Amino acid sequence: MSEIRVTTVSATNGTGPVTLTKQYAAKAWVNFNNSTAIQDSENVASLTDVATGSTTVTYTNALGNGNYCVQYTTDGVHNGNASSLGHGDSDNSGVLGTGSVRVQCRGADGNPVTIDAVVNCVLIHGDLA
Repeated sequence: MSEIRVTTVSATNGTGPVTLTKQYAAKAWVNFNNSTAIQDSENVASLTDVATGSTTVTYTNALGNGNYCVQYTTDGVHNGNASSLGHGDSDNSGVLGTGSVRVQCRGADGNPVTIDAVVNCVLIHGDLA
């Protein structure tokens, strides 16, 4: 069996990162707490607390178009109340923005009240610009 050991893999120009082709790795992800402090992330420039339970995630590198997939999960508990999951769009127009996305956490059983979950995770799959 062969083994490859490297410290750095770079593009053919020697300076840029390798571009993934025909692979579908996440293009952005973030784990943040209820005060919108980023715990860890990739390709996320910042978070904006829009309102209770509503956060805008801004990408470092934009997506190629608005036809990408957003997955938003929470810890499921806030002040003893189970929470459900939800996601929105960048400006409530029904279109995902290429530079950011707004996510919302709502109470359990379709409760329309948005709540701040303790642990929030957003995962983005799509094509970078």
